Amino acid sequence: MPTNFTVVPVKDGTGKAKKGNKEDDVDDNNVIKEEEEGATGDGLPKENSPFINNTDNDKGNSYDGTNMALFEEEMDSNPMVSSLLNKLANYTNLTQGAQEHEEADDDEGPKKKAVKSPQMGTFMGVYLPCLQNILGVILFLRLTWIVGTAGILESLAIVILCCSCTMLTAISMSAIATNGVVPAGGSYYMISRSLGPEFGGAVGLCFYLGTTFAGSMYILGTIEILLTYIVPKAAIFVAERKEDEVDALLNNMRVYGTCCLALMSVVVFVGVKYVNKLALVFLACVILSILAIYAGVIKTIFEPPDFPVCMLGNRTLQNQNFDKCLKTDVIGNLTVTTKLWSLFCDGPELNATCNEYFDNNNVTEVQGIPGLTSGIISENMWSVYGPLGMLVEDKKLSSLGGSDSSQDIYLPYVVNDITTFFTLLVGIYFPSVTGIMAGSNRSGDLRDAQKSIPIGTILAIATTSFIYVSCVILFGGCIEGVLLRDKFGDSVKGNLVIGTLSWPSPWVIVIGSFFSCCGAGLQSLTGAPRLLQAIARDGIVPFLQVFGHGKANGEPTWALLLTAGICEIGILIASLDAVAPILSMFFLMCYLFVNLACAVQTLLRTPNWRPRFKYYHWALSFLGMSLCLALMFICSWYYAIVAMAIASCIYKYIEYRGAEKEWGDGIRGLSLNAARYALIRLEEAPPHTKNWRPQVLVLLNVDSDQAVKHVRLLSLTTQLKAGKGLTIVGNVLEGTYLTKEAEAKKAEQNIKSAMSAEKTKGFCHVVVSSNLRDGMSHLIQSAGLGGMKHNTVLMAWPGTWRQSNDPQSWKNFIETVRESTAAHHALLVAKNVDSFPTNQDRLGEGTIDVWWVVHDGGMLMLLPFLLRQHKVWRKCKMRIFTVAQMDDNSIQMKKDLQVFLYHLRLDAEVEVVEMHDNDISAFTYEKTLVMEQRSQMLKQMQLSRTEREREAQLIHDRNTASHAAINDKAEATPEQVHMTWTKDKLFTERNRNRECNANVAVRDLFNMKPNQSNVRRMHTAVKMNEVVVNKSQGAHLVLLNMPGPPRNRGGDENYMEFLEVLLEGLNRVLLVRGGGREVITIYS
Repeated sequence: MPTNFTVVPVKDGTGKAKKGNKEDDVDDNNVIKEEEEGATGDGLPKENSPFINNTDNDKGNSYDGTNMALFEEEMDSNPMVSSLLNKLANYTNLTQGAQEHEEADDDEGPKKKAVKSPQMGTFMGVYLPCLQNILGVILFLRLTWIVGTAGILESLAIVILCCSCTMLTAISMSAIATNGVVPAGGSYYMISRSLGPEFGGAVGLCFYLGTTFAGSMYILGTIEILLTYIVPKAAIFVAERKEDEVDALLNNMRVYGTCCLALMSVVVFVGVKYVNKLALVFLACVILSILAIYAGVIKTIFEPPDFPVCMLGNRTLQNQNFDKCLKTDVIGNLTVTTKLWSLFCDGPELNATCNEYFDNNNVTEVQGIPGLTSGIISENMWSVYGPLGMLVEDKKLSSLGGSDSSQDIYLPYVVNDITTFFTLLVGIYFPSVTGIMAGSNRSGDLRDAQKSIPIGTILAIATTSFIYVSCVILFGGCIEGVLLRDKFGDSVKGNLVIGTLSWPSPWVIVIGSFFSCCGAGLQSLTGAPRLLQAIARDGIVPFLQVFGHGKANGEPTWALLLTAGICEIGILIASLDAVAPILSMFFLMCYLFVNLACAVQTLLRTPNWRPRFKYYHWALSFLGMSLCLALMFICSWYYAIVAMAIASCIYKYIEYRGAEKEWGDGIRGLSLNAARYALIRLEEAPPHTKNWRPQVLVLLNVDSDQAVKHVRLLSLTTQLKAGKGLTIVGNVLEGTYLTKEAEAKKAEQNIKSAMSAEKTKGFCHVVVSSNLRDGMSHLIQSAGLGGMKHNTVLMAWPGTWRQSNDPQSWKNFIETVRESTAAHHALLVAKNVDSFPTNQDRLGEGTIDVWWVVHDGGMLMLLPFLLRQHKVWRKCKMRIFTVAQMDDNSIQMKKDLQVFLYHLRLDAEVEVVEMHDNDISAFTYEKTLVMEQRSQMLKQMQLSRTEREREAQLIHDRNTASHAAINDKAEATPEQVHMTWTKDKLFTERNRNRECNANVAVRDLFNMKPNQSNVRRMHTAVKMNEVVVNKSQGAHLVLLNMPGPPRNRGGDENYMEFLEVLLEGLNRVLLVRGGGREVITIYS
């Protein structure tokens, strides 16, 4: 849908338009840095962007006029639209990869060269690099053998399967690559920013390993071409016997491969610019080689090339140690034996003893390349799989078997060097379709990356898919089956099989493929270290940080060394067929996550997901992902498991040890969607008793410096939760949010640090309120979200309430108790919380004593069980005490309680304590009296303080009024003035009345009698305290029912005294008040 913009020019007061300093901005805006320290005015870290972040120069010039004065304050953090558009127009991304380092090498002067705007189009920037990366070693060295072994039909299935996988991945990749700018890092950047740092790091390292092993494969391909087809005599290890030929070849590959790797590493280290300049040469070699193949195929229609294959019976012979495909030859009417005879017989004589199969079968020659019109295509349709050492045979030729087949391995037959089967061939072939990321990796070099990447990549895949499909059909239609299955061309005098088909000479393919493999190896050794450097510089994998450093120009020296070391592992494996499935795994893993990233972003419909490439769908991405996963297990199930295990280990490592990054990735969006769905489901009904667990709101206090008080509350929470359920740590600051914003942020940061230190997993919620009382109320009412709300409040006992001059401290505590009860939340109050054990403590043998006086839902039973799950309390035993009255049967109570605990599946000792109705002691009367006298005295002190303040104000007001009245009267009737009260007389009278009132109040205090209700309550507290101290003074923890506060708020202070008396002499106490619902059940 088109959008129209209208630009309205606005002049300032002077009539001049101010422009920002363009030259200063260019360097700052050319490179997008991922993370940058800094925050906006609202205290939030601002997302780094070359368009939003203002430089100092910008700030000076962004609103010089008076017309925009209304927006001056906003412009400190947000630019004007004109400034934004100016930056957009001047934005260029630095060319990536080796190019930036090449420029650093050339830059010798003090002044940097100006950054050139990228000029590469779709053809040069995406299409040709992808073509060069996709077409390579497998096409030249293994495709003919795959066609001969799997047959045309199964080879087509392999090609179509792999090409479909890369095409679907390219569609997903195009969607991601066109959803914004893709800086250096290519596929790693796309995956990490779409799926988050954990997936990004894991897949980025897998892609790095795949690229590194690809370098190994290309180097092995280079050495195989060199030693097998160009200079076979350069081999250091030469097999004395035929059965040792494979080992000799592998050892030669190891030696020459290591030397080649060292040479290539030096070239990459010395100057990447030479690699870049040679890239066009290597690409020309690839294209010329493919054109030579098609030219050769066309030539076979008219004049097939002469490459005879010597057959003994139906067995293919290695045509290297003999010149004539004859047993005997007639020279001057004399029959003589040939070199072939000597290979099968124990001497050159005609009567020598020969191999039985050699005697029984004739030697014939078949044309290796009969041509496109020969009809050979029908014979090559079907697969010919076989074990290691199986002879390559032509079934249409007659054969008489020999009796002793054990000697065949010592004779010059062409045999399978590995066991062949369909899935193996898929693994070997798949690397020939990789390289589709070449375009996205160079996005900074493109004139219009969002247009070029999809078109170039998809066209390159379509072109290479056509080449592969046509090559499969043409190879099967032109070449004899036994020659196709001859991997190293032994039957055609050691020629490259695909070279025998090419025109004008086999050397075109040999030389072209040699340089192609060299170039691909150099490209891998150039790209892989930069990919590792990009991962290291992101800082998500701590142990890789050293590889982010390099030479002064940014060349990744350490990363190159590691890459060469890993590459050497592949070279020591030495077999191209063994290395190919390894890198297939890593590439497939990467492609799988590209598809997953696209599918997740599409399904989540995040607002930022707006790709310019429109021809994608989440179903295609899921199909591509499923195909990648299937291909991984088809290629090699054990390699697939190892690759997934490596990725999983990296994922978990980054999750636990890596740096925290917020990249707006899809997994975070997926988590948000899942959380929203779960919250809506939880809202539908309250949890069943079996699912009930304490979701704790911890009311934490901070001091004047916003440091956390009572950190052990967090320790207790961790021990109680064992990492499960919801934890909200709340704190209230007194004041207004506008003035206390900085303190609130600091308090939140300190609380989070304390939570991290105490391993408390949960959320922090700091509220600024006009008074503490309201703030606590707001937290209890509104903390949490939907079904994830707290059901339990944990707080510390106000230990200094008696010493405090301000009664508001204990009044707030009691009101919190009342509000928790009203909200049907359970309440836990920890007394002497600073003496509770830390998470590092390990309590020895001891007890957790539960005093079960009132049943309020079973919280008292559940809490010790939860605590004993944690290693701090694991060795403690649970004891349950209950109180029996005079008319209770204590023996029966104990039995019933034991049965109840058995059904609850709780292990605990049970004891019933009998409390007799003793007379109320004089001590109890005296304690109650002292409590009430203290309360009354405090009230009077508070009242007298208030009265004094009120009287002072009243006197001031009266004096002011009387002076004005006296002056008026004096002027009017001076003879009538009669002053009865003087100021001194007034004060004397006031003091006399106050002393009189005070004496009466003191006399009342000493004459007062305690309230009977208070006496009964004090009696209960004293007797209960005696019993609890007697039984549980040595316990590690005492859990006790918390009595409710009085309904009449006048007795609040007495309530605090009752609790103090109840808990006197006990060290660690947890007062428990249930929320009014059952939290523990006997049912399963």
